[in-house]
Amino acid sequence: MLESCLRPELVTEITLQPVHRHGVDAAIFFSDIVVPFKLAGVDVDIVAGVGPVMGAAVRTRDDVQRLRPLEEGALEPIVTAVGLLTAELGSTPLIGFAGAPFTLASYLIEGRPSRDYVHTKAMMRDDPETWEALLTWAAGVTGTFLRAQAMAGASAVQLFDSWAGALSLDEYRAFAAPYSAAVMAAVSDLPVPRVHFGTRTRDLLVAMRDVGATVMGVDQHTPLDVANDLLGGRTPLQGNIDPDLLAADWDVLADHTRDVLRRGLAAPAHVVNLGHGVPKDADPDVLTRLVALVHDEG
Repeated sequence: MLESCLRPELVTEITLQPVHRHGVDAAIFFSDIVVPFKLAGVDVDIVAGVGPVMGAAVRTRDDVQRLRPLEEGALEPIVTAVGLLTAELGSTPLIGFAGAPFTLASYLIEGRPSRDYVHTKAMMRDDPETWEALLTWAAGVTGTFLRAQAMAGASAVQLFDSWAGALSLDEYRAFAAPYSAAVMAAVSDLPVPRVHFGTRTRDLLVAMRDVGATVMGVDQHTPLDVANDLLGGRTPLQGNIDPDLLAADWDVLADHTRDVLRRGLAAPAHVVNLGHGVPKDADPDVLTRLVALVHDEG
């Protein structure tokens, strides 16, 4: 997986596949949230059936001090891939991609995907100085990674805080928001929309928007009209078709999609998308049919 993310020709081929097969209106840069770790020299691998696994967890101030910044030269495969893609895509937009500092730091601290984030929350609570140092490092790495994509030609950038839903609003504001704001600030001078997304983040939507996002991604658990009300009716939305319904009867999926589109009309704009990733066993023909339905309804 990580090797694929660092081979520009392969990144180009994989990124273009949904555009060619399904006729979607934009491409999303093929990457993984731990790719910047790899480029910065962190020992990380993506293990089948598990996800990102660190060679060693980062849990002390000494561990953090051993982390290196992401050097511009290490980004050459990313910059090359974006250049190849924008040449192939022409007028079709390319959306850049990166993981937010809280989620990235949680992977480092836990050492692998976690359900309870015991070590992460312990550091937040008991060692705020190490937490600040680690999150500052993660924000720098992510900001550099995201800015490189935008400078190379990406039309928009998206920041994924996949694990932010594990935080209360107060925790998010204190321990995550300042570092996500630093990432957004790293690209705020560029003329690209800045999308922010997390799962199960209904109570965090406003705080996540206020770190500097210009578009808010909404997962399948929060109806778009509800999200629009929470955000004051002034923020474009992205989402929120339920990916689990890709396996349902077509009529169920079609009715749900039309309901998502109807609710999305409440917002200033709506980028139609799933509320989370495509399940690995999803039928590609259903995705093609779904895109056609959205176009027909458009």
